Amino acid sequence: MRTLVHLSDLHFGKVDDKLLAPLRDLVHKINPDVVVVSGDLTQRAKSEEFEQARAWLDTLPGPQIIVPGNHDISLYNVFRRFLQPLTRYKRYITDDLDPIFVDEEIAVLGVNTARSLTFKDGRVNEEQVSVIRQQLSGLPPEIVRIIVTHHPFDLPVTNDEDDLVDRAPMAMRAFAECGVDVLLSGHMHTSHAGNTSERYQMSEYAALVVQAGTATSTRGRGEVNSFNVVRVEPERVEVDRYGWDEVGKAFSKMKTEPFLRRGNVWSAHTDGLFAAGI
Repeated sequence: MRTLVHLSDLHFGKVDDKLLAPLRDLVHKINPDVVVVSGDLTQRAKSEEFEQARAWLDTLPGPQIIVPGNHDISLYNVFRRFLQPLTRYKRYITDDLDPIFVDEEIAVLGVNTARSLTFKDGRVNEEQVSVIRQQLSGLPPEIVRIIVTHHPFDLPVTNDEDDLVDRAPMAMRAFAECGVDVLLSGHMHTSHAGNTSERYQMSEYAALVVQAGTATSTRGRGEVNSFNVVRVEPERVEVDRYGWDEVGKAFSKMKTEPFLRRGNVWSAHTDGLFAAGI
C-alpha cells in the first residue's frame, strides 16, 4: 500500500498562519510515500509569497509532486502574465511543470493546467496528453496510475461545467486508453470524491476523482480548511478527509471513503475500512 498526502490551494499571502505548524506535524506523523500539492501555492504570484511557500514546503517530507495553479501566474502585471507567466514559480518552487514519481506500486504524474490567457480557468493540450501516454506506456498493469492537476476533470453535477479544465473530454479518452486510475485536483476550495462515470460515459472505464479543499487559505468558501490522505492499493483506494477543528486547534479525520476497482471501473464501496492508519 502507498500513502499520499494531497494538499491544495495553500494561497500564501492569504494563509491562516495558525494552521501551518499543526499541518506540518500531522503530515510527518502520517509519513506519506508522496506529498502532492495541486496548485495555487500563492495568492498573487509575488516573490515573497513564493518564498514563504517554498520555506514551508521544505519542512514537509518528500518526494513531492507539485503543480502550479492559476493564482501562481501574475494577475495584474501584464508583461509578466503573458511573457513570463511562471518564471517565479519555476525560480522558487520547481522548474519541472510536469513532475513524475514512479515506484513499484504507483505512478504519480503532475500536469500543468495553468494558463496566462485566462484569469481562473485551466487547460490541457494534446502535447501534454501525448507525454502522459509515453510516461505510462510500458508500466506493469498493477501499478496504480495517478494524475495531479490544479483544475478538475470532473465535479458533482451541481457545479458549473465551466469550472472543469478545458479539453477534458479529449484528455479523458486518452486516460481511458492509458488506464489512468485516479485524478487529484483542487481549485474549487471544496472537497469531493467520486468517479467519472456520469459525466464521461465510457464503456468499461471510470476513474476515481479526488478533489481537495484549501489546506491553509483564509478563503474557505464555506468549508473548513481541509486536506486528503489517499491510501492506494492495486484494487482499492481509501480517501481520508482531514478538517480543521477550531476548538481543538488541530486537523482531525472527518470522513473516510473507500473505493474499489472492478476491471477499469472505480466505484464507491462501503465495507470494512483499511486496518491500521492515522
